[in-house]
Amino acid sequence: MIVKRVAIAFLVSVLVACSVEEDSARQVHSTDAVYPAVGPYSQMVQTGNLYFLSGVIPLNAEGNAVVGDDIEQQTRQVFEHITAMLESQSLSLADVVMATVYMTDLSEFAAMNGVYGEYFSEAPPARATVGVAELPRGVKIEISVIASRSP
Repeated sequence: MIVKRVAIAFLVSVLVACSVEEDSARQVHSTDAVYPAVGPYSQMVQTGNLYFLSGVIPLNAEGNAVVGDDIEQQTRQVFEHITAMLESQSLSLADVVMATVYMTDLSEFAAMNGVYGEYFSEAPPARATVGVAELPRGVKIEISVIASRSP
């Protein structure tokens, strides 16, 4: 019985140590190259080799005006921000493994997809595209990505 308790205590301590290490490995990153976070969230969070970029909308660098009137212009602006965020961590679009695209009008999918393809011309990441009723600041598109740094 004592051996079982010692074994269980040992396993619990290992699991706790692992969760503490994992927690302490979580790092928050930001860059001045894009607009500051406009709420209680982080621009980027890293855990291990994974980088989670919060949803990016087509604002100017100050975050006080929407850039672009149509879906193509807004998509390009979003990708300019995503590229800058990745580069601030010595990453590139080639490191993106997953993208989630939120659009207010899925009838504009083909136009968005054309611009998207310019940025991911080879080995594009996995992607989900979701139609939503509304996005912050009345924009047409928001994109979040997950990138992975090669070990």
